[in-house]
Amino acid sequence: MIDLKVLRENPDVVRNSQKLRGEDVAVVDQLIAADAAARTALTEFESLRAEQNVLSKSVGSAKGDEKTALLEKAKELATRVKAADAKRAELEEIAKLFVLQISNLIDLDAPVGGEADFKVIEEIGKPRDFKSEGFEPKDHVELGKILKAIDTERGAKVSGARSYYLTGYGALLEFALVQYAISQATKAGFIPVIPPVIVKPPAMEGTGFLGQAAENVYHLAADEMYLVGTSEVPLAAYHMDEIIDNLPIRYAGYSSCFRREAGSYGKDTRGIIRVHQFDKVEMFSYVKPEDARAEHLRLLEWEKDFLKAMEIPFRVIDVASGDLGSSAIRKFDCEAWIPTQNAYREVTSTSNCTEFQSRRLNIRFRDETGTKPVATLNGTLVAVPRMIVAILENHQNADGSVNVPKALQPFLGVNKLVSA
Repeated sequence: MIDLKVLRENPDVVRNSQKLRGEDVAVVDQLIAADAAARTALTEFESLRAEQNVLSKSVGSAKGDEKTALLEKAKELATRVKAADAKRAELEEIAKLFVLQISNLIDLDAPVGGEADFKVIEEIGKPRDFKSEGFEPKDHVELGKILKAIDTERGAKVSGARSYYLTGYGALLEFALVQYAISQATKAGFIPVIPPVIVKPPAMEGTGFLGQAAENVYHLAADEMYLVGTSEVPLAAYHMDEIIDNLPIRYAGYSSCFRREAGSYGKDTRGIIRVHQFDKVEMFSYVKPEDARAEHLRLLEWEKDFLKAMEIPFRVIDVASGDLGSSAIRKFDCEAWIPTQNAYREVTSTSNCTEFQSRRLNIRFRDETGTKPVATLNGTLVAVPRMIVAILENHQNADGSVNVPKALQPFLGVNKLVSA
């Protein structure tokens, strides 16, 4: 959640951030009113508690009729204290509901606009000219059939649309990608983690996924639990309600991820670019707030290094203000070139969430001035299906075989994938 001190001292900053995101600005004034009411109720409650404490001491030293009168007054005051406490709790809960509707305060360096208003930062690598090589590239679905690596038909039969099996080379590619990702993350100082993928509501709410992103979350209503759409959720909640030391702390989480894709009807219905379940290696950092911007650039560099090792043309974009999600103040995406779509498609993303998630999850660090919220950042090292798509399509040959990037060859044991 945002720092309420900023809201109280400079509400226009919060209003402007909401406006740049294309989100509700009116909720800012609703929160201001609710916050003021909650603070007034707290003051009234504390005043009555102080009066109650003074009265309690007087009762202890009084005698006779005076004590009887004071006891009667104490009884009446206790009723008022209880009512004031209930009012305080109610108004604080109302204020909390409003604060949870306000997104993180945007980085003013982020481009302004919607999904299509991103800024291209750089392009790395050059797309292949298949025409000059004398053949038309096959898409990943066709290549997956040739190599017996991807089976979307049986996936749909068993689990419905946007489902698939990875078989043979497909499964081996996933294992190779994950092993390479974890090996690189470990070398960079990340602690490998296999987190739970079913979490309680506070974990999901604390990371900001029960707001505007809630429609894409799988809710297990019978158990009041959620399936995570990214291991960012359990990695962020790992230190919930803790004071942590020895920053920075970096984790690399490997997990399955589950997404309803509720708002993507008709998009990417062919193949495995947009699916309900996939595996991913996610980087997650806890750092001091003043180090967050530099850490964000480090995460981006690690993502770029991974894509360079896959020998895939890609570009880096600065995501626009209206497409950041509620927790991030700034986000960079890496988009791989997909030959058969003649387009760049997102394969990794890294977000700076500053102290937004840690305030919600009550994660703090200690310095010489006391304890304060820690900054959290996340970044995809590899989302397996989309990386498989990019590898198959960019490294294919005319006969349907696929060259294996050198970085993956030690893990796969071959330099080329060929039809069995």
